[in-house]
Order: sequence, then C-alpha cells, then structure tokens
Amino acid sequence: MVNRVVTGAHYGVRDWLIQRITAAVMAVYSVLLAGYLLLQPALDYDVWTGLFSSQLMRSFTLLFLLSLYYHAWIGVRNIVMDYVRHDGARLVIQVLVILAVLLYTIWSVQILWGM
Repeated sequence: MVNRVVTGAHYGVRDWLIQRITAAVMAVYSVLLAGYLLLQPALDYDVWTGLFSSQLMRSFTLLFLLSLYYHAWIGVRNIVMDYVRHDGARLVIQVLVILAVLLYTIWSVQILWGM
C-alpha cells in the first residue's frame, strides 16, 4: 500500500484563476484609461480632476488598484514560498508585504475620496 503524504495549502488552481481575473481587470482598465487619455487634446489638471470627479471612475480605479494589490500579493507570496527556505524569514517577509498592501489600500482610498 502506498501512503501518500500531502503537504502545503493547495492554492494552485484558485491562485491561478485569481491571477487571470485580476490581470483581465487591470488590462481592461488600462486600455480604457489609455484610450480616454489619447482622445484628450490636452492633458492638464482640469482633465484629470474631471476624469476622477465621477464616482464610477473612482470605483473602477479602486477595483483596478485592489486587483493590482491582490495580484502582486499572490505573486510575491508564491516567490517567497518557493525561494525563502528559512521559516522565520519567510514569515517576516510575508507579514511586511501584507502590511504594505494594507497600507497601500488605505492610501488609495484616501487619495480617491480625499479623506
């Protein structure tokens, strides 16, 4: 009888799917924003404030940023799990990355909604 030992958290398919979804969200937002900016005759403060004065644009920008942060977290976490062998160092790096992502999220909300 073969005794199979299963270890790890089994993130594989879920992480792969989340990476694809977040990449698609970022791609669509980037293409739409680039198209809008290319159609503007002049890029100045009024154009930027007009663009981000819309609640819809702020919401889509926050969705883009949350997708970016989650996408980055999955990538960094996987790299750290693959290449950092010392458990203590891995934990410290992952906690620092999580704190950075949370701070970036709070900062993004403050920027978009002017809190």
